[in-house]
Amino acid sequence: MNAFIDSLDPGNTPFLNEIEQEARKTNVPIICTQVQSLLRLLLAMRKPTSILEVGCAIGFSALLMSEYGPKDCHITTIEKYEKRIPVARENFRRAGKEEQITLLEGDAAEILGELAGPYDMIFMDAAKGQYIHFLPDVMRLLLPGGILLSDNVLQDGDILESRFAVTRRNRTIHSRMREYLYALKHHPELETVILPVADGVTVSVKKG
Repeated sequence: MNAFIDSLDPGNTPFLNEIEQEARKTNVPIICTQVQSLLRLLLAMRKPTSILEVGCAIGFSALLMSEYGPKDCHITTIEKYEKRIPVARENFRRAGKEEQITLLEGDAAEILGELAGPYDMIFMDAAKGQYIHFLPDVMRLLLPGGILLSDNVLQDGDILESRFAVTRRNRTIHSRMREYLYALKHHPELETVILPVADGVTVSVKKG
């Protein structure tokens, strides 16, 4: 089914396709085809002019949002993995997007607390065990009516299992992601849907 759905996807610009191929060759994790499609849809629906991305990697998703978002859209993206930061900056330069995309280097837990926002859309694609810790700042920074998109929330299906059924090293992430999903679904200021797209995504809208 996934292969059939992916076969219908029209794809992205040649430059984005090039960056995606480079990422696949070097085993850099980037958003999959179905999440790309979902992101393009949300951009078309919400038309955000200010986007925050938590987890930049080599800049693929930031470039996708800059390409398919409004022309006046500005993207702030956070990355702490030092080896990927120069690659992302070079990709932004190659795309001519240096003025449209601001890359902040460092730990998102610290940087989020320093940001003033607000943002129309926030894309969470960083360390999965930290999502629950990022949530208070994310809620502070997200505008009413804004969209919060969180990627990789189902952990290859492990999220369905008892914490004792997953490997010991994954139990902390497992419990924190379960806590995060519960928080999203029961937060009084959010309306959230959990979608079994790729490795699971949530789409939340801030009420008001």
